[in-house]
Amino acid sequence: MKFIGLFIVLFSITLNLSFAQKLAPDTYLIRFKDKANTPYSVDKPLDYLSERALARRQKYNIPITEQDIPVNKTYIDSIKHLGFDIYAVSKWFNSVVVHSEDSALIDKAYQIDFVDTAKILKKEKVHYKPAKPEKIVIESKPDTFFNYDYGFGKNQVRIMNLQNLHNKGFAGQGMQIAILDAGFKNVDRLKGFDSIRTRNQILGIKDFVERDSDVYRDATHGMQVLSTIAANYPDKLTGTAPEAKFWLLRTEDEHSENLVEEYYWVSGAEYADSIGADIIHSSLGYNNFDDTLVSFKYSDMNGEIAPATIASDIASSKGILCVTSAGNEGDAPWKYITSPADADSTLTVGAISGEGMIANFSSIGPTPDGRIKPEVVAQGAFVWVLNPKRGVTFSFGTSFSGPIIAGAVACLWQAHPECTNMEIIDAVIKSSDRYTNPDNEYGYGLPDFDKADKYLKMRGK
Repeated sequence: MKFIGLFIVLFSITLNLSFAQKLAPDTYLIRFKDKANTPYSVDKPLDYLSERALARRQKYNIPITEQDIPVNKTYIDSIKHLGFDIYAVSKWFNSVVVHSEDSALIDKAYQIDFVDTAKILKKEKVHYKPAKPEKIVIESKPDTFFNYDYGFGKNQVRIMNLQNLHNKGFAGQGMQIAILDAGFKNVDRLKGFDSIRTRNQILGIKDFVERDSDVYRDATHGMQVLSTIAANYPDKLTGTAPEAKFWLLRTEDEHSENLVEEYYWVSGAEYADSIGADIIHSSLGYNNFDDTLVSFKYSDMNGEIAPATIASDIASSKGILCVTSAGNEGDAPWKYITSPADADSTLTVGAISGEGMIANFSSIGPTPDGRIKPEVVAQGAFVWVLNPKRGVTFSFGTSFSGPIIAGAVACLWQAHPECTNMEIIDAVIKSSDRYTNPDNEYGYGLPDFDKADKYLKMRGK
């Protein structure tokens, strides 16, 4: 289920049947046996990874492996020539998601010698379990002055003591954030994004759903998510990392709910890694699908099944810091977090009011295997976001508490660039107001970014 914030006023849309709605049950996952006979090798990573992506790996001693090598194009072309439409490609899973209404084609695909498995797209278990951080406490003192004019969004910053980092000059400069969402309508023209456009802070856009080049015409959700981080609209709204740079990646079809969208998410995360993003933020989540046969159960939220969950942990293993919204299922029958919020190495964010009370819609934990989720919370009720008609408006949802934290994390990491992604997450957790007594609603609580900053300094980071 997408975390489209409650009470968002959407433009009238004629819900024509999109191609993604046609997928089930004619969608298949084809896995390949190897990456043999490609022009790529681990010895020449610049052929498929940017210099920035390589620098991240070198900085944190992360090896280049076969997992980083693109899927063999000859394999993809062979599948395409059988008559399949290719909808998603994953180098991390060495697979393609394909579509055909001719069910006989999948048997033909399975007969090809380089094909490992070829079957209907469904849930699968994959094992991937990273390590967890340790925790401690320190004190902090909030600054009472503000270098930025936060406008209506002042409380969104103040309750986390993020203004302390901003006042020291850490507002996301030099950090790159990839946002995976349903679309970024009007980001190319809204006044609140003037500064990120004129200062070339939007580094690139990509659409993994319709595979075109225009993410600015689909869905306001991603636009409003971005505004909580990137807006620089004096007297109206300033985001949590207004000086950061951004990659805007559409991985979600807002008109349907299908398992293939998790694979779009995987492709988006792989792309974010390859171009050198520091942070991936996603205000998307999945549990129930239009084809109920592939819908998840709560027991599936164990960090080992959902494709986006697994990809999020792989991205973390590449040195990227992943932040995801917990979900808006708290007052629904499901109640719990959704994929990819169950990922072990992802910082999952719930929602509170401006006064610090848990929002009734905020998805809860724990995971089925007993892990604390969400890890932290931020303001997600009466959050100020940009609005195409009214300049700014308030909205609700973990869709907004998540990016608020993602921007704050960018500022903290900017201040401590020698830290790993997990050390930054560790510091954020340790700074939170309930970390000695976490629960299934607040997790470890509301972070204090001044405290996190001081903790890392104390450790010599």
